[in-house]
Amino acid sequence: MTTQTTHHATRTQTNGHVKTYPAPKQLATKTDLTAQETQAITEALNPLIADAFALFVKTKNFHWHLSGSHFREYHLLFDEHADAIFTSIDILAERVRRVGGTTIRSISHISELQTIEDDNNEFVSPGQMARRLMDDNAHIAKMQRAAHEVCDKNRDYATASELEVIIDQTERRTWFLFEVCQGMDNTD
Repeated sequence: MTTQTTHHATRTQTNGHVKTYPAPKQLATKTDLTAQETQAITEALNPLIADAFALFVKTKNFHWHLSGSHFREYHLLFDEHADAIFTSIDILAERVRRVGGTTIRSISHISELQTIEDDNNEFVSPGQMARRLMDDNAHIAKMQRAAHEVCDKNRDYATASELEVIIDQTERRTWFLFEVCQGMDNTD
């Protein structure tokens, strides 16, 4: 374990990774969950949170860089989707804290955990935007289901319940984007 001091802050890393478990004593919320249960839940949720941040930025990127005849419709749709994704971040991060873990600390921490690819293309057609977002939402839904199983197995029924709502929202976004993609020839 190393401690790195810069002019901005001090951070503790283990093997080059930001440590999220066990939480420092001052942040270790008391719970009846075992240390192993808390660790499993923390390790299941933090990548979801990182991916939600990555998908939020990608969705806003596409929202800001739209063009074409469906501009207004997609601009509003992507903004609605981004808002829902952003809301899920706080819900999941606070659940990690409630069970005694710690969560995302920085952009570098997000990049360490995210599985959603960034999209830095200079131009993406509206149809491709919809397809990429549809695929990313489907990917996140799969990860959310896996995290739900971890939470359920480790007696964290409250987080499992929150995930059920978030999964439903993710599936709704995937469905809407799927329908947009059905008219792919009409999306530019």
